[in-house]
Amino acid sequence: MRLFRANPALAALDLSVCRTEDCPLTPGDGLVRADSAGLLHVHPARIADPAHWAWALAHAGLHLGFGHLPAARGERVQPDRHELAARCTVVNRFLLTFPVGTVPDELPLSYPDGDEERLAARWRRTGLPAVYEHCGTAGTEPDQLLVPAVGWFGGHLPDWQLAFAGALTRTVSAAMDVAGGRRDTLDGEATGRQPWERALGWFVSSFPLLGGIAAGIRLVADAELARAHGIAVAAVDAEAGEIYINPVRRFDDEEWRFVLAHEMLHAALRHGDRCGGRDPYLFNVACDYVVNGWLCEMQVGTMPDGLLHDPSLAGLSAEEGYDRIAVDLRRMRRLATLRGKGVGDVLGAPLGPPRDHVDLDGFYRRGLAQGLDLHERQERGFLPGGLVEEIRALSHPPLPWDARLARWFDEFVPRPEPVRSYARPSRRQSATPDIPRAGRHFPPEEIARCTFGVVLDTSGSMDRTLLGKALGAIASYAEARDVPAARVVFCDTAPHDAGYLQVTEIAGRVRVHGRGGTVLQPGIDLLQRAEDFPPGAPVLVITDGWCDVLRVRREHAYLIPENARLPFTARGPVFRVR
Repeated sequence: MRLFRANPALAALDLSVCRTEDCPLTPGDGLVRADSAGLLHVHPARIADPAHWAWALAHAGLHLGFGHLPAARGERVQPDRHELAARCTVVNRFLLTFPVGTVPDELPLSYPDGDEERLAARWRRTGLPAVYEHCGTAGTEPDQLLVPAVGWFGGHLPDWQLAFAGALTRTVSAAMDVAGGRRDTLDGEATGRQPWERALGWFVSSFPLLGGIAAGIRLVADAELARAHGIAVAAVDAEAGEIYINPVRRFDDEEWRFVLAHEMLHAALRHGDRCGGRDPYLFNVACDYVVNGWLCEMQVGTMPDGLLHDPSLAGLSAEEGYDRIAVDLRRMRRLATLRGKGVGDVLGAPLGPPRDHVDLDGFYRRGLAQGLDLHERQERGFLPGGLVEEIRALSHPPLPWDARLARWFDEFVPRPEPVRSYARPSRRQSATPDIPRAGRHFPPEEIARCTFGVVLDTSGSMDRTLLGKALGAIASYAEARDVPAARVVFCDTAPHDAGYLQVTEIAGRVRVHGRGGTVLQPGIDLLQRAEDFPPGAPVLVITDGWCDVLRVRREHAYLIPENARLPFTARGPVFRVR
């Protein structure tokens, strides 16, 4: 028993030992049998080496820790021999990598892969191998017994699986601390570990929703850096994967958990990239209200004094919260984030030397999606609906630019609809001239309506690769929608009206001129004043971003390079060509 209790994970199981000679549950030709009441029935007179006894006790205890013997009231249905063998196989396989005592010589040293359910199902189909049929601790008898739960007051039955999982997590964390030099022994206290480090470790070990994010986040606790950049408590840089801590501030572990969860959600939900044309500080404030509301609802840590929280904003997204608070700019300018008053805690660049960056989309999206899956699978409790909705949205990668352009064509470029008329006989009428049939044709006014305009930047700064990809996509989608021609205007220092061109001929007519900057607004005005251009036809602007400020008074969209920026706030969709 001393060898058994020396393992911290097994010691967390509140087990009792029965050595009564006349106990009917004592195994006849084995060492120990476990029941679902947490009682290990050991043979009172059998002689064995202490290391073999320790292994047998660990095997029986792991049946409880693995959930093979859950406590429950009422009549119990005993597992069949296939399920008993599969459970013993899984336990023995675990003990080969988590050694306690010595494995008996008569047991095999290799076991098949798969969990209990798969092994049992396979052996029911193919037959149970003799080598695994009696690999438990009770000889030829079952070493697991389900009994009705009695004697627990208050209605709370013990959860052996949860107790073992928590103790196993603490043991692994302690082993990592020993390897890192933060503690001397597994049962000793960690030395020199700061409260924010303990808080981050808690997410890795005990909070699966943010555990994957916490494992890849780096804490930077530098008082001089925090003072130089005005960080009152904390700030986060999603691109560098770093959270900057002000070590001068004194919080307990629960408050640091709240602070770190706050910053990790900022990074994982990409609040810095979602700002768009909004005021960055006010959008940061709106995100703070939303994130703090979620953390209070989930009861993650304790919110420090002075943080932003308003129950009236519950259920709103960050964008909706921004629209709500932007009406009172004077009051909102006086509010403070975790970084301080008047500044946001979502940073745009790392505050330190360059380091290897992570794949942001993959890291944050995968970390949150896996964390949500673990949280729901382990039934850790309910999560705010808004948070789950945003995580689900992040789990789906954004559509490529050409797919979004195709959707834009489907929505705003009408397809010509055929009209049937008896003035045009159907071609099938020649076979049956006595039966009149209406013909199908496209009237000229219907064809003229189904078009769109293209304002094309042909200055010397335009990239030919961008032109090729953009014009190829336009031609393919226009042909798919039976668009006969598009109105094209070439622009460099002045607009050049090319009139209506067949969509497949636009690329052949393009000539990139080597003159200076681009003035696109005259080309837009030319289309808007043209009498032969339908008032409902949309306009597609293709540019590299080095252009003037545009004002388009009809439906429109922009095609620009992936890393380019428009010098104004776009009113229509922007497709970034990769």
